[in-house]
Amino acid sequence: MTARAHVRTKRTTHPLVAAFLRFVVCGGGVGLAASGALVLLGERMPLVLANAVITIVSTVVATELHSRISFRSGHGGWRVHLKSGLTVAVSYAFTTGALLVLHAVQSAPSALVEQTVYLSASAVAGAGRFALLRVMVFTSPPAPPNAPALTRPSIVIAA
Repeated sequence: MTARAHVRTKRTTHPLVAAFLRFVVCGGGVGLAASGALVLLGERMPLVLANAVITIVSTVVATELHSRISFRSGHGGWRVHLKSGLTVAVSYAFTTGALLVLHAVQSAPSALVEQTVYLSASAVAGAGRFALLRVMVFTSPPAPPNAPALTRPSIVIAA
């Protein structure tokens, strides 16, 4: 029996794809938890209010996770939370609109149907949110322009 050398190939994932996968895992986990919380809160208060509370809490949690894990930006703070919160306004309107349409079509949908609509709307809104977060919130500051260095040879040439 001869020994064979195994050649390992390192798989490289495009950074955008890797960030999106991390975003899906983090955001999906928060979304599933929010979905369960919506069922619990929706029984105790109006659905629109419950969705608002869930959206605010889950946004804070998801923003921290996205800052640290999804985009690995390392910079958080109130500025990032405020920008991220603005991206959620569209998500909130979209998920609330989907739930209101569902309740207009079916007066008493089952929890399974309600969750399916909520999670589907959240997935669509999440894809749009990923793009906004990537472009507007978790971007690296622009690199300073390459200013010519003032070295002794350049000063001599200029003189």
